[in-house]
Amino acid sequence: MRAIFAGRSRAALPVAAVALAALGAALGPAVAPASAAGRADGCSTDTGPYQKTVETHLKLTADGVQSAADCAAIRTLQTRNGMEGANGYAGPETWRMVQYEQARADPARLTGCRHGDLLAVCVDLRRQILWVWDGDHVAFGPVPIRTGKSGYETRTGQHRIYERVEKQWSDLYEGPMPFSQFFDGGQALHASYRNIWEEPGSHGCV
Repeated sequence: MRAIFAGRSRAALPVAAVALAALGAALGPAVAPASAAGRADGCSTDTGPYQKTVETHLKLTADGVQSAADCAAIRTLQTRNGMEGANGYAGPETWRMVQYEQARADPARLTGCRHGDLLAVCVDLRRQILWVWDGDHVAFGPVPIRTGKSGYETRTGQHRIYERVEKQWSDLYEGPMPFSQFFDGGQALHASYRNIWEEPGSHGCV
């Protein structure tokens, strides 16, 4: 699923409109978190649901089976992306890291976001990444994001950002929403003090 946040012209306030469009399947099948099974060094011995995808990205033998060498390489991937508790398990958080690194390495992967001559924030719900178009070039990103978890999905469609609040507090979910940019009801783009790779996702915000 891909979401697109489209803005007004560059002469207007930065990112004054939002568009989200569903263009595919959501992030993979629901999977359990990493198993507690592991070696004394904290490296998981379990084969993850995204094992082969991660192995391919890391140029390992893509046999879909966890090994000591796989775990070490996956932990390096997790550590360089700031994952807390890196354990070498190829779960959904690690799959998201692969999508982020691939998009960062190849800007041609930043597709599916209509922008024209607009300042546009593009959100890919499937890959969980965000980037900003300014006319004909990418002005920011891609960066990893967290969107709505099951039951709290981030709404798709085209929207205009209608309010910005620097220090927002959610009374409903009792948490901070710094630098909020609201695009659809209570859903907003905002910063977070939580680890970006944390699962599950948000209550609908990006």
